[in-house]
Amino acid sequence: MSSLILHDTPTHKNVLLEDFSDGGLAVQSNQHVIIDGNEGMILDPGGHKIYTKVLSATMTQLGKAKLKYILLSHQDPDIVAAVNGWLMTTDAVAYVSKLWVRFVPHFGLDRLVQDRLLPIPDEGLRVKIGNNDVIFVPAHFLHSCGNFQVYDPLSKILYTGDLGASIGVEGREVTDFAAHVPHMEGFHRRYMQSNRALRAWSRMARTLDVEIIAPQHGLLFRGKEMVNQFYDWCDQLECGIDVMESSYKIPT
Repeated sequence: MSSLILHDTPTHKNVLLEDFSDGGLAVQSNQHVIIDGNEGMILDPGGHKIYTKVLSATMTQLGKAKLKYILLSHQDPDIVAAVNGWLMTTDAVAYVSKLWVRFVPHFGLDRLVQDRLLPIPDEGLRVKIGNNDVIFVPAHFLHSCGNFQVYDPLSKILYTGDLGASIGVEGREVTDFAAHVPHMEGFHRRYMQSNRALRAWSRMARTLDVEIIAPQHGLLFRGKEMVNQFYDWCDQLECGIDVMESSYKIPT
């Protein structure tokens, strides 16, 4: 367990909390913390098995700052399962797509905190941490039908959730994009819903000033050249219904 500082100024910090899993069956995941001034946010805090460790690491990074927001990019258990613990032990509010507000309580959300689970409209949202805004960016169908990413304009980091995820690879950053593709390709072909959704996303993402793409699983992409290679790869990738249509048949 360790942390990686992605951006650090006297008033603004972005921290990657690396893998807290035990190496078992559960998928590897990254947790990210954004701190501005005396307020902070955690992105996709995870499930029950890592809750205590991630909470402790987050509070260490926050120091005297207060946890203000929890962002749930979508409804998967590796993101949401421990949200009740986070809401019960902090004063933060949790944001999730409006599509999932009635589903997340099935993970055991206590009535005492359910009013702090807030909906994100389909078009996204801007929220203020400290003195600066972060943006909840729509990324629907990549892979969830109600899916959001986070863009931090100050650090120029785009937190992409499952988009850009890589499986079974060591390290922190992609150094050779072509060599990295096999670690992404199978996951994206099966989990992302269509090339049309990917192209819609990349058109939007290219309008942002992005220096780092930070997925929830695996390695991050640093630098304009690497970021643009990822956009280009998304633009041409067939996935989801593009490659799965033939599977719609009755099993024999």
